[in-house]
Amino acid sequence: MTAKPPEGVFVAESEIEVRYAETDAMGVVHHGSFVIYLELGRTGYMRQRGHDYSSFERTGHHMAVVELNVRYHLPARYGQRLRIRSWIKDMNRRSITFGYIISDVVDNTCLVTGSSRHVCITEAGQVATIPEPWICWRGS
Repeated sequence: MTAKPPEGVFVAESEIEVRYAETDAMGVVHHGSFVIYLELGRTGYMRQRGHDYSSFERTGHHMAVVELNVRYHLPARYGQRLRIRSWIKDMNRRSITFGYIISDVVDNTCLVTGSSRHVCITEAGQVATIPEPWICWRGS
């Protein structure tokens, strides 16, 4: 199976080689490891747009995960090189939804698709408006 991100939006690409600690006894990536890969893709997106997550936190804000969807199409294995494509599916004043495709670097076979929704909060845990300049992430 192959999958493509939507056209007309900025798509960040990150790569990782599956590490042994992320696999089970059969060398297959544990399902929970993919959540870490999504985070790697999301933070890569921010860096590629010119803003890293630590600079976002210095504004006194955080992005709390409020929804996570992961669909496993095929297994990934120890030593396999993976490409994580990340983009913004939806964004409003207080939340961002990222889309993801994780595929094999060599043949582009789609292994996992998913999304995560994040709400902007203050350090005190109150829902807040996403501060500038991060609202610009929604642009293509």
